[in-house]
Amino acid sequence: MDIFTEKKLELFKELILSCGKFMLSASFDENDSSDVMKKAGDADFVTVYDKGVQERLIAGISELFPEAHFFAEEKDNFSDDTKNGICFVIDPIDGTTNFIHNLGASTISVGALFEGKPVFGCVYDPYRDDLFIAIDGKGAYKNGERISVSDREMPTAVVSFGTTPYRKKEYSEEGFRIARDIFCNCSDLRRSGSAALDMANIACGKLDGFFECILCPWDYMAGTVLIKEAGGNVTDFTGADIGFSEPSPVLCSNGIIQNKLLALINR
Repeated sequence: MDIFTEKKLELFKELILSCGKFMLSASFDENDSSDVMKKAGDADFVTVYDKGVQERLIAGISELFPEAHFFAEEKDNFSDDTKNGICFVIDPIDGTTNFIHNLGASTISVGALFEGKPVFGCVYDPYRDDLFIAIDGKGAYKNGERISVSDREMPTAVVSFGTTPYRKKEYSEEGFRIARDIFCNCSDLRRSGSAALDMANIACGKLDGFFECILCPWDYMAGTVLIKEAGGNVTDFTGADIGFSEPSPVLCSNGIIQNKLLALINR
């Protein structure tokens, strides 16, 4: 289902771009607990800008879709909201640690579900002014130009991965074992610190694969639509479709190397 009219889509784009400008205006003290706050997990932070972007997105989207539910990183959530009607899944700043350190590798990620089915994905990289948008059945686009995944095979593939820094004790050993095995079978590995950015780069053919042992739906929902509409594949570590109401392992690729990555993960 296409939930956006042409006018609503243009207004949504304006909203995302304005949130990106707000991100780029950031001026804060990373040592000030009123600017940067620690959350429950290891290395898990939230800034006043994460909260500000989320507030702007929810307010703006609510004007376009008064009936919408929201499943977002910096709020209390209910899994049933992802299964009924229109639900926007939001990560206001994906790559908050990068953002705090001014590394220029953070994105705004907004996806939409209709009756539990992913129908829309948007990832915006304000540092490069790259706007990725995909609509179910209508393809994936970067700055208005159609994009597609790469056709590279495993020996020449570049694969990115996430280290699940919020849950190091649970996943670091397995995550780095998988990374080592994949590294020995591909061209090289990358680690950006933003799953949404990595998934967008798979959709446009810059990267060929990505994995992380556990991610929350707001980390991967928009990227899933981008990759699938660009011709790639997104699954959990068993090869099954991922859900959007609770955390999941995530593996995505151009599709060509998906089975080889699955084999390396599960050997």
